Amino acid sequence: MMKQNKYLECCVDCVESAIAAEQGGADRLELCANLLIGGTTPELPLLRAIKEQVSVPVNVLLRPRFGDFCYTNFEFQCLLENVKLFRQAGADGIVVGALKPDGSLDKEKMQRLLQAADTLPVTLHRAFDVCRDPWEALEQCIQWGVTTILTSGQKNSAAEGSTLLAQLVEKAQGKVEIMVGSGVSSKNIAQLDSQIHANWYHASCKEVIQSPMFFRREAVTMGLPVCSEYELWRTSRQEVKKVKQALMGLGEE
Repeated sequence: MMKQNKYLECCVDCVESAIAAEQGGADRLELCANLLIGGTTPELPLLRAIKEQVSVPVNVLLRPRFGDFCYTNFEFQCLLENVKLFRQAGADGIVVGALKPDGSLDKEKMQRLLQAADTLPVTLHRAFDVCRDPWEALEQCIQWGVTTILTSGQKNSAAEGSTLLAQLVEKAQGKVEIMVGSGVSSKNIAQLDSQIHANWYHASCKEVIQSPMFFRREAVTMGLPVCSEYELWRTSRQEVKKVKQALMGLGEE
C-alpha cells in the first residue's frame, strides 16, 4: 500500500495564530493581514516576529488592497517593492497575482514579480479563481515557473469547485502544485481529497474568540458593520490538528 504525501498550509495574520498553526501540525504558513477581507500585505515586523516563533516555512501574501487584481502602476510598484523587501526579510515564499482588464493573467507584471522573487518559490493566489481561462493560466504558470496555484476551482469554495480542481491536478501532472483552498476543514477534507487527490490543502482553521475588552462602546463601529469590533479571528490549534490527522490518514492506494 503506497501513500501520497499530504500537506497542510494554514493562513494566519498574527503571531498567536502562527504559533497555534505550527503546534497543530501545519506544514507551512501563509502570512497576510486582514484575513476577514481575503488577505492583504502584512507588515514586515509581523513576519520577523513570526519567524522568531516558528520553524515551519512562512510564505507571504502580497496584495496591496481589497478587491480585484487589476492594479494601477502605483499599486504594482508597491507590490514589486514588497516582493523584494519580504524576500530580504526572510520570507520562504511569495504569494502574488495580477490580472489584465480582460481577465487574463498579466504576463508582464507576473514575470516582473517572479524576477523580483529571485530564487523564492512563487504561489499564484486566488486571482486564478477570477481569471477568464483556467487552462490558459495553468499553462502560463508552468511556462513562467510558478511553483504553486492556490485555487478553489473558480468557485466560492473548494467543495463547489471540486470537479475543476480534480481536472487541474490531473492536467498539471506535478509541473505546478495545485493547492486546494477555501472552505477546507476537518469536516470535509476526506471527501474533498477523495474527489481531487491533491497533495496540498490550504485552510484558515479559524475560531472566533472574544476580545479581553470588558468596556464596550457597542454603538460605534470602526470598519465592517457585519463584524463585531470585539471578536477576534484566530487559528484553532485543535482544528489544525484535526485536519492534519485526517490528511495523514488519506492517500492510500
